[in-house]
Amino acid sequence: MSESINVEKTTVKNKFPKPHIRKQKQLKKLDDDYQMSIESAQKAEILLTEEQGLIETEGMEKSWRFKQDDIVKNVDVSTANKRFDLNLPAYGPYNIDYSRNGRDLLICGKKGHVASFDWRLGQLHTELHLNETVHAAKYLQNNQLFAVAQKKYVYIYNYEGAEVHKLDQHLDPTLLEFLPYHYLLVSAGKSGFIKYHDISTGEIVGQLHTKLGPTVSLRQNPWNAVIQAGHGNGQITFWSPSMNTPLVKIQACRGPVRSIAVNRDGRYMAAFSADQTLKIWDIRKFDELDSYVTPTQANTVDISDTGLLSVGWGPHVTVWKDCFKGHQKNPYLTHLIPGSQVQSTRFVPFEDILGVGHNKGFASLIVPGAGESNFDALEVNPYETTKMRREGEVRSLLTKLQPDMITLDPNVVGTVDRRKPHERLSAKEQAERELAEKEAKDGKSNLERYVKPEVKSKNSALRKLKRKQKKNLITERSMRIEKILAKEKELRQQKAQLEKQIQTKKDELETAFDRFK
Repeated sequence: MSESINVEKTTVKNKFPKPHIRKQKQLKKLDDDYQMSIESAQKAEILLTEEQGLIETEGMEKSWRFKQDDIVKNVDVSTANKRFDLNLPAYGPYNIDYSRNGRDLLICGKKGHVASFDWRLGQLHTELHLNETVHAAKYLQNNQLFAVAQKKYVYIYNYEGAEVHKLDQHLDPTLLEFLPYHYLLVSAGKSGFIKYHDISTGEIVGQLHTKLGPTVSLRQNPWNAVIQAGHGNGQITFWSPSMNTPLVKIQACRGPVRSIAVNRDGRYMAAFSADQTLKIWDIRKFDELDSYVTPTQANTVDISDTGLLSVGWGPHVTVWKDCFKGHQKNPYLTHLIPGSQVQSTRFVPFEDILGVGHNKGFASLIVPGAGESNFDALEVNPYETTKMRREGEVRSLLTKLQPDMITLDPNVVGTVDRRKPHERLSAKEQAERELAEKEAKDGKSNLERYVKPEVKSKNSALRKLKRKQKKNLITERSMRIEKILAKEKELRQQKAQLEKQIQTKKDELETAFDRFK
C-alpha cells in the first residue's frame, strides 16, 4: 500500500534587494516626503490669516513723498492713534527700547529721566529722575524688570521703579544688551570690557577684554545670541562668553562704527560708520554686499522683522525697503524732526510702528509693512495676561540655555563631533592631558598633587628659631620703635624722680643755638 506525500514548494526571498529596487524605494520615499511637505505648507497657509501691507504707489507717485499726516488720514482709527509725539526738551537726548512683545516702551534721557509705560494705552508704569547721567536702558525678560546704565554702574529697577540690584562689577557702562534665552545681561563701555551677567543666578559668566579701546556700539544677533561690538578703528568683533578672543574680527568701516543692526534670521548685518557710510554685510560668508552714503553722520540703524531698514541721521529718519536684495535708489519712507537730532530708532515687534528717540523727546511713526503680521503665541504673545506672563517666565527659566551653547552656528549643538578624541578637546582639557602625560613621563603619580605635605605646629623648634632670628634684624621700623621706647623710658624715670623730690638732670640744650655748639 503506497502513500502519496505532497511537498509544498516554498520560495526563499532575497534578504537584500537588488540595487535598482533599492533606488526605486529611495526615490519613492523622497517623493512622499516632498508631497507631505507641500500639504503641510498648504495647511499652514490657512492659519496665517494676516498679510503684510505696504504702501502701493500708482503712476508717477513715490512712496517716500508721503508724509505722516497723509498716512494717518488713510489708515484705521486704532492705527492712527499710535502716531504721537512726546515733547521732553529738558532731559534729552533720548534712547529707547521696547519689550519683547512690543507692549511696553522704555525711554531714558541723557540727563537722568527714565520712564516705562504702556505706549498703546498711555498708562505710565514708573517714572524716575536719577539726577545723574544715563547712557542706556534695557528691558530684561519682560516688562517687570529693566536695567539702566548710569554714570558709574548698572542698576536694575522693578515694575514700580524701586531699585532692586546694583551691579558694581560693570564699571563705566554705556551700552546694554539682553539675551532672553540665556538670561544674560551684557554691558560694554569705556573700560574696554564686555561683561556677561546671569540675572537668574547673579553670577558673572564672562569678562572679555576687547583690547581695542572703548566700545562704541553693541548689538546681539537674534539667531545665535552672538554679541557684535563696534570699535573706534572701524572693526566689528563677534563675541561668545566661552572664549576670551573674538570669534570673528572684520574690518567693516574706515571710521568708528556708530551703530550695528542684524536682521531676525541672522543673515545680514548693517553697520554705520562715522565716515557717513552704511555697509550691508552677509554674515554667512562675511562679505560686503552693498554700500550707501548719507549727507551727514548717522547715529542709529535698526532692522524690522520684515526686513525694513531704518536710519537716523541729523534730524532725518529714512526707511529703506529691499536693501538686502539689491541696491535701492530711493528710500521707502522719510520723516523730518525739525530743530532736533535723532539719537535712536527701534521698530516695534508685531506692529507697523517705528519709535524714534531724539534730542527733544520721542516720536512714534507709522511705517506700513514693518511688523510681522503672524506671531507665535507660545513664544512671544502681545496679548498675554498676568497669568500667562508668570507661566511663561517660569517656563523660560526651566528651559534656559547655558552660556557655552552660544556659537556662530547654533545647529552644531546636539550633533555628533566626528573628529578624533584628542582633536575635540577644549583648551583646559588639553592642558590637563599634557600635564598628566608629563607627570607620567617623570614618574610622578597624581596622588602627589593632591596630598598635602605635613605641616609642623606653630611652636615647633624651627618656628622658634625663626622668631629669634627676626629679633636680630635691624630695619628702619625697628630703629624707630627702639627710639620711641627709649624716650618713653626716660620720661617715666623723670616722673619717678619728681615724685621722690630728686633733682633731675639739667637740660643741656637750654636755647635753640645750643644745638650748634
